[in-house]
Amino acid sequence: MTAVRPDVGAVVHTHGPAAVTFASLGVPLLPLSHDAVPFVDPDVPRHPSGRLISDRGLGARLAASLGDGAGCLMVSHGLVTVGSDLASAVMHAVLLERACAIQLRALAAGGPTTWSDVDEVAQKRAETWSVRQLSAGYAYLCRKAFPSGVGRFSPEAPIPTE
Repeated sequence: MTAVRPDVGAVVHTHGPAAVTFASLGVPLLPLSHDAVPFVDPDVPRHPSGRLISDRGLGARLAASLGDGAGCLMVSHGLVTVGSDLASAVMHAVLLERACAIQLRALAAGGPTTWSDVDEVAQKRAETWSVRQLSAGYAYLCRKAFPSGVGRFSPEAPIPTE
C-alpha cells in the first residue's frame, strides 16, 4: 500500500455486519452523522469483489478501488480502511461500520429524509476528524478494552512489527 499511498501507515480490514449489509444495497452513503463524514463527498468506494485478497494483483485492485479515500466497502466481504497511523486506521474502521449501521437503521425506519449538505460535510471534516480527534477516539477504545492499563494495542504499548 505504501508504494501507491505513501500517506498510509496502517490498514484495517473487518467483516463488520453493517458494512457487509450496506455494501450490498448499492446506495450512496449519506452524511447522516459525523461518522460518515470521512467517507462521503465523494461516496465511499466499493470494491466489487468479495474474494479473499490473496495475491498482489487482488491487492492492487483493492488499492485502486480505495483510491485516495479513507475507506472502501468490499461487496460481499466487509470493509478496509487506512490511516496515517494505527489509531487513524482503526477509528476509520469504527466510523465506517457505525455510518453504515446508522444508515441501515434510517432505511429500515422509512428514511432518511435529511442529512448534512456538502458545505456542512466540508466543515465537519475540517473540525471533527483531525488526526488528534482520531487518536483521542482510539485512546478511548483502548481504555475500554484495557481498563486495567496497557494492552497490546493501547496507545502506550509499542506497535507490533510482525
